[in-house]
Amino acid sequence: MANTFKVVTKAGVTSSDVIYTVASSTTTVVLGIMVGNTTTGQITASVTLSSDTSNRAGANDEANQAVGLVTNALIPVGGTLELLAGNIVVMETTDTLSLAASGAADIAVSIMEIT
Repeated sequence: MANTFKVVTKAGVTSSDVIYTVASSTTTVVLGIMVGNTTTGQITASVTLSSDTSNRAGANDEANQAVGLVTNALIPVGGTLELLAGNIVVMETTDTLSLAASGAADIAVSIMEIT
């Protein structure tokens, strides 16, 4: 298994936009997410993790669903929202990470892909 550290960025997101999709035969560890406000007014931002991983055997026999990592978080002018401070999120093949913002927002996602 190879571990590859990467950064995924997108500038000027103003509506719901998929930022990252996990490739086939890959597990991704999300190490950090930064969302910056590039407008002249306060904005809100939501980051969603969507997973279509099907039911698992045993006690955790439930299919994954889309969940909000943060919903309508306020980001002041010139401010940055940092998610996961010291925590990680594991993503599986075809899982996606999306950003929706009420004004232009930049996002940087630090990841490690395991292939």
